[in-house]
Amino acid sequence: VLAWGLRGLRRGVRAPSLEVQCGGRSLRTPSITEPATNPNFPINAFLLTLHLPVEEEFVAPIRLRVLDRRDFGYWPEVGRVCVKGLGQYRCQPPGQGQPPGPATPVPGSATALPAPAAPWGRIAQILPEIITKKGNANKAVEEEEQEDEDEEEDDWWSKYYTAIGDKTKSRWRNSRERLKIYSCELEAVPEFEGLQDFCQTFPLYQPGGQPEPGEDPVPVGEFKGLFRIYPLPEDPGVPPPPRHFQELPPSRPQQCLVRVYIIQAFNLPPRDRNGLCDPYVRVSLGTKTLGERHQYVPNTLEPLFGRLFEMTGTIPLEKDLKVTLMDYDLLPPDQEVGTTTIDLENRLLSRFRAHCGLPTLYRTSGPGCWRDQLPPSRALEHFARSRGMPAPEFNAEGTAVTFGDQTFFLSQFESSPPRYKHPGVPRERLALHLLHSCHLVPEHLETRTLYSSTQPGLEQGKVQMWVDIFPASLGPPGPPVDITPRKPQRYELRCVVWNTRDVDLADTNLMGQQMSDIYVTGWLDGLEEQRQRTDIHYRSLQGDGAFNWRFVFSFEFLLAEQLCVLPRKEHFWSLDETVLKVPPKLILQVWDNDKFSADDFLGVLELELTKMPRPAQNPQDCTPVPQGTPQSPWSWWGTRVPSWLSLFRQRRVRGWWPCTVQEGDRRRLSGKLELSLELLTAKEAEERPAGKGRENPNMYPVLPEPVRPESSFLWVQAPLRSLRHSLWRRHRCRISLGLAALLLIALLLTFVYAAPGYLAMKLVNPLQSLHFAG
Repeated sequence: VLAWGLRGLRRGVRAPSLEVQCGGRSLRTPSITEPATNPNFPINAFLLTLHLPVEEEFVAPIRLRVLDRRDFGYWPEVGRVCVKGLGQYRCQPPGQGQPPGPATPVPGSATALPAPAAPWGRIAQILPEIITKKGNANKAVEEEEQEDEDEEEDDWWSKYYTAIGDKTKSRWRNSRERLKIYSCELEAVPEFEGLQDFCQTFPLYQPGGQPEPGEDPVPVGEFKGLFRIYPLPEDPGVPPPPRHFQELPPSRPQQCLVRVYIIQAFNLPPRDRNGLCDPYVRVSLGTKTLGERHQYVPNTLEPLFGRLFEMTGTIPLEKDLKVTLMDYDLLPPDQEVGTTTIDLENRLLSRFRAHCGLPTLYRTSGPGCWRDQLPPSRALEHFARSRGMPAPEFNAEGTAVTFGDQTFFLSQFESSPPRYKHPGVPRERLALHLLHSCHLVPEHLETRTLYSSTQPGLEQGKVQMWVDIFPASLGPPGPPVDITPRKPQRYELRCVVWNTRDVDLADTNLMGQQMSDIYVTGWLDGLEEQRQRTDIHYRSLQGDGAFNWRFVFSFEFLLAEQLCVLPRKEHFWSLDETVLKVPPKLILQVWDNDKFSADDFLGVLELELTKMPRPAQNPQDCTPVPQGTPQSPWSWWGTRVPSWLSLFRQRRVRGWWPCTVQEGDRRRLSGKLELSLELLTAKEAEERPAGKGRENPNMYPVLPEPVRPESSFLWVQAPLRSLRHSLWRRHRCRISLGLAALLLIALLLTFVYAAPGYLAMKLVNPLQSLHFAG
């Protein structure tokens, strides 16, 4: 019997002890004199000799009673529990002079873990497979690491998104550092046996109390312990087998540093009228509680927290870590969304090393720095000591180690020196490879189910997290992992519209000529409030336009995820902003300006800044199909030019892009735009200011007034000038001849009209007759 201790008893219990009854025999442990300061028993291992039937169905259960010592020899019963199904505790004792035999691999059994000789067999069996996997992985990593040498430092979120298969949000091109994501609690992973390989937790119930119909009994405490049942030799002359539970850790309470990493939650139930909730995290250990109301994530059922909570506690006095999600309300009290409870003592005592997951690589600094208190070599020694094995022996260079009866070399795991940043010494890297071969808890992320006290038994969502526990007796731990959510960087996009070519002509002037009054509008997708437009190039007869106009767009961008961050309020009465993430897309539209009707749409150009087609260098080569590999007359001499580019890498580009318009089920070329695109960080934009359009400061580059034809003006403002450009220039010869002909006709008509009177005056001569009369 392993009687480790009692947990969660009421405050009035003074000196509890445990009574074990089975098969008509019983034993009582010494009392715990100070349960408030040390709830563990002073003696932990006991032997109870029984006569039990061979058939398991006839084996009597183990009855546990917790008695409290009071004054005058009074021993009231505090709690009890009945343990059935003792077959799970059966095992075979080790023989004399032979290694321990196989144990029944049952949940919760300490002997389900291999005895001293078994780990070597396990390592020997899986070593060829490990070496093969490592060798194949190293070949791929060598090629990929060569490409990643110049890349910036990776963050933890790249590891996370690589683990879930979302490579669009990960900066990594390879998966040399792996993160294991469990879809359940760490205790529910079968290979870790519920983390109760050292001792199990048995709930204690009120003696004689009957729960209400339909309700489960409420535990009044817990017993931490374990049982082993094995046969004794029938011959009294044969010495008894070695007893179990002889190599035990110290039972005194330990001061520990606990780091709780909360990544995200999902499938949360709605708590607000809009069908969403405003969750925030509250972490409690003993009497300490961390988490503030103002740190809530608004309007979401899948919040991304990225929070680290660090606290100290004494285990096992403060063993239950509670993680609660609360829904923020404008007027408190806030509603509880759900809670999950983690037994830190089980993780600290488990031989699977669940207190801190093993990373894939050993780094001395950087984002993936080793965070455990013990380096891999000392952790391997501690692992061997906990299993009753001899300590590993390394050579002077640390490239070989003798572990048990075998010698392992670093070259069996690494085919070449590591090329990742900040690698450790060979001794530590080799020890880490051996630790991974022992099936310990890796660096992981567990998914825990939330439950609410108001709706017991019903899931209230899930939370992804992990916990690190560091006993103070082992020294200071390494730096914590930075899981702060990625923050967007502010960028400024400067787009200069220089010219247009071959734009569709949508209007007809008085003389029947096709023309367009062209202007260009532009904005970033999701930022329609930043829409800008150029001035108007009037009366374009060939679809050509000159603008020299600058658009300036400011936006926030997540470089790792290649997405723009758009915080906005869904409604004008909303108190909080909702964050949207969209790809960075520049939208440019070409329009025909009309004064007395709606403007005519001529074409659109959409450029995704992270993957945009490479522009043509002259308008003749500008086609709707992205430009591919240029054909060289010497095929063996040609070089490949990629047809796509990222403005976040190239930062500046100029050329011609096609505008298209939808016609039926296909897109037709409707014009060409000459643009120059430049991307600047917020600091660069401040150092190199530039105004919108041609406003001051008109720099980087300086935009002169566009050179446009004299016919480019609005006809309403100058009708005579409009007639001059529409009629005179094209038909001035005809107009001149027409005017001359009209003048001649007028003179002829005048002559015809005046000739009769003139002739009559000549014939009659009235002035002469008046002279004679006088």
